Amino acid sequence: MRLLIVLFWLLVAAASGPLLVLSGVALALSPSLPDVDTLRDVKLQTPLRIYSKDHKLIAEFGEMRRLPISFEQIPQGFIDALLAAEDDNFLHHHGVDPVSLLRAASELVSTGQIQTGGSTITMQVAKNFFLTSDRVFSRKLNEILLALQIERQLSKREIFELYVNKIYLGNRAYGIEAAAHVYYGKPIAELPLAELAMIAGLPKAPSAFNPVANPERARIRRDWILSRMLQLGSIDQATYEEAIAAPVSARNHGANPELEAPYVAEMARLEMIERFGTAAYTDGYHVYTTVDSKLQEQANRALRKGLIDYDRRHGYRGAEANHADVAPAEWPRLLRGYPSLGGLRAAIVSEVGAQGASIVLRNGETSTIAWEDMRWARPYLSANSMGPQPGKPADVVQPGDVIRVQSAGEPGSYVLSQLPQAQSALVSLSPQDGSIVALTGGFSFLQSNYNRVTQARRQPGSAFKPFLYSAALDHGYTPASLTNDAPLVFNDGHQEEDWRPRNSGGDFLGPIRLREALYRSRNLVSVRLMMDIGVDEALTYIERFGFSRSDLPRHLSSSLGTPELTPLQMAVGYALIANGGYAVSPWLIERIEDAEQNVIDFTRPVVTPEAAPAQQARINAYSGLTTDEALPQPELAEQVIDPRTIYQLNSMLQDVITRGTGSRARALNRQDLAGKTGTTNDQKDGWFAGYNGDYATVVWVGFDQPSPLGRREYGSTTALPIWTDFMAAALEGRPEHSQPQPEGLVSVRIDPYTGRSARPGTPGTLLEIFKEEDMPPSYSELEIGGYSTEDALTPLELF
Repeated sequence: MRLLIVLFWLLVAAASGPLLVLSGVALALSPSLPDVDTLRDVKLQTPLRIYSKDHKLIAEFGEMRRLPISFEQIPQGFIDALLAAEDDNFLHHHGVDPVSLLRAASELVSTGQIQTGGSTITMQVAKNFFLTSDRVFSRKLNEILLALQIERQLSKREIFELYVNKIYLGNRAYGIEAAAHVYYGKPIAELPLAELAMIAGLPKAPSAFNPVANPERARIRRDWILSRMLQLGSIDQATYEEAIAAPVSARNHGANPELEAPYVAEMARLEMIERFGTAAYTDGYHVYTTVDSKLQEQANRALRKGLIDYDRRHGYRGAEANHADVAPAEWPRLLRGYPSLGGLRAAIVSEVGAQGASIVLRNGETSTIAWEDMRWARPYLSANSMGPQPGKPADVVQPGDVIRVQSAGEPGSYVLSQLPQAQSALVSLSPQDGSIVALTGGFSFLQSNYNRVTQARRQPGSAFKPFLYSAALDHGYTPASLTNDAPLVFNDGHQEEDWRPRNSGGDFLGPIRLREALYRSRNLVSVRLMMDIGVDEALTYIERFGFSRSDLPRHLSSSLGTPELTPLQMAVGYALIANGGYAVSPWLIERIEDAEQNVIDFTRPVVTPEAAPAQQARINAYSGLTTDEALPQPELAEQVIDPRTIYQLNSMLQDVITRGTGSRARALNRQDLAGKTGTTNDQKDGWFAGYNGDYATVVWVGFDQPSPLGRREYGSTTALPIWTDFMAAALEGRPEHSQPQPEGLVSVRIDPYTGRSARPGTPGTLLEIFKEEDMPPSYSELEIGGYSTEDALTPLELF
């Protein structure tokens, strides 16, 4: 009996020893454990997302793709699948599963390492939020202790929600909602059971069981989970059989942008980094821009079409490469090195016949290009010349050629194209508040992320002249003033050669009214205007349009548009003309929301009186104020130019479209359009800047490394067609919108040859707009005989 008692106590001691040791270790580790309460306020790393004004996703930035969801949003099928895969006893244990731990301990004793881990979902939450992934004994003990604490302080729903939002599931997807979008392109609530089981199989090994990279291994894992669900009674036999019969349909959907606006996204990203630093990538900000998705899509289309049309006019430069020596079976793989750019897909010519050419595309698709869709391809020789017209398809392409094709409209139908070498930029602002409604900085962001809207400084040529003409109208000139379009020669003693400014056609028209000089874009008139006003005085005045004086060279040549300016700067200047003389500034970010989509900041731009009511509504909505509280008022833009001057200038710029270099815009059949073309020396830059009361839009076309566009290419042939295509869509269905005529203006009938008031009954007279103080005397007040031409030129001096 005594021996039995001794043996009993020895067994108790043997059993208690490990417990005492574990208890001691637990007591020693407990003070260093983190506070589990912090899980209630955990902030998951969530990427930065950029949206259009109408809530279309443009881009996502950040290493972790995450879309946190609540427990209520998780489908029951996924809950059952994940429990079957990871922890089928989750609802019944208290954070630790003794059977799993014993299995892990056995592995530790037999191998010296923990192989399976024995972790419950609660233990994985502890590890994911508080601990490292090192497989060491001390970390495992901490994991157990934290799991026990988590179970005491959080509900099973809270623990499950934390787990499914935190776990990494491959392809930069963190959390089950992000994984659903990445692999299937839709929310997890819309996935069928087979796809839910596929995602439930990822936590164990996101790379090994990745359905995109390893579809067969992923299917095996999925089917095992479905069989476990059947064993556990989560699904019935019919549901099981239907799910395992489903094919593996996963593919990488990326961030699923809904709107192509990469230059806009990059501008917004840079602004967010400037404001929030690297936290911009992780704190889940939602950034809503001022860009309208419809206008942005049209800007993309118009710019690409304009560049492709220009490129075609100058001939075909040939294939990008030839791989006739590569086996045709390898062509789809080889084409992976030729990404689609600006909607132009790469293809390899497989066969050339009398009626066209057969092609193979990157995805293995085969198609044909008809002879009619390639006969445009005369060989490119230079910007000014092309080779002979091709007579057959073999004159254009050869088997093995890597070419670019463009969709012909019908699915699977293509036309021959090529990547344009010229580039373009388009930006459109609301003149009433400066918001950017559309912006594209080049043919393809993937090809070049150089944003020509904000970074390309180019000479605007004659598109700059309206700012000088505004100065003239505020310095005693009228639209009817005569100025001499005649030769000038300059040499300040420091130049090797005389400067002889000339008109684009090389001709001179003599005395010409200011209105006609603008719509005919007469260079010599612009030079004389700046001479008369004074270079410093003129440039100081032009600063009112939003330009920095440092960007305006102190030289008479500035009158011809030699300052190097960005398209965005030009758009700001034209917006001021469009809105009646109010100085507005460009802005892109409409509002910023936090991860919970609470508005944390919004832009408060200066606005014109016309835009003030809409701005007040924004302020009221975002400030969260009631009508009983004091509401902040919109800040009104400063009117920096006499509205009468702007009205006169606007009338003159409308003539650019109705009878001048912008006449192609007449196709829009609107009376509220105005603008100006611009072409620089040797046709290196083509511009069109135009507007109505809704949009001020600027288009530039040229080469990144300045080079002639061709002797027959001008702003009217390169930039204006892009502008017209964009504005046609932007203004569709919108009423005409022009600035009202301000007080202090009068209309007088004038003689077009003298610019003075016309004698009653004189044929061919014109109606002109004058400020009251500049109104010419009526003919009845003059001596018999009226003005002579020489009289009409005074007090303006003939230089």
